[in-house]
Amino acid sequence: MIEDTLAEIEARLNSTEAIPAEKRRELQRLLATLKAEVGKLSKTHAEQAQSIAGFTQVSAHEATRQRQNPQLLNASLNGLKSSVEEFEKSHPKLVEIVNSISNTLANLGI
Repeated sequence: MIEDTLAEIEARLNSTEAIPAEKRRELQRLLATLKAEVGKLSKTHAEQAQSIAGFTQVSAHEATRQRQNPQLLNASLNGLKSSVEEFEKSHPKLVEIVNSISNTLANLGI
């Protein structure tokens, strides 16, 4: 299930024209790292891993829409950040990646 969600995000990033190529490559790199971290997390915390993947999917959707709604993008990014807060000490790499993805999506300026 999580793998499917992350694959959908990857497909959306690969097909969107709403994100400049340089930012798309950066997001693809971050997504690859997120896949590895969420994969580890899903073995011990399946529900939380699914929540992180889900909020990542919604955030990517909102950021890649042709006509963005800044309020929806901000709400999805806040949900994404909140979904990893409890892992700040136990999974710092996961939190770092999610923060990088959130910042990249928020700073697209589309």
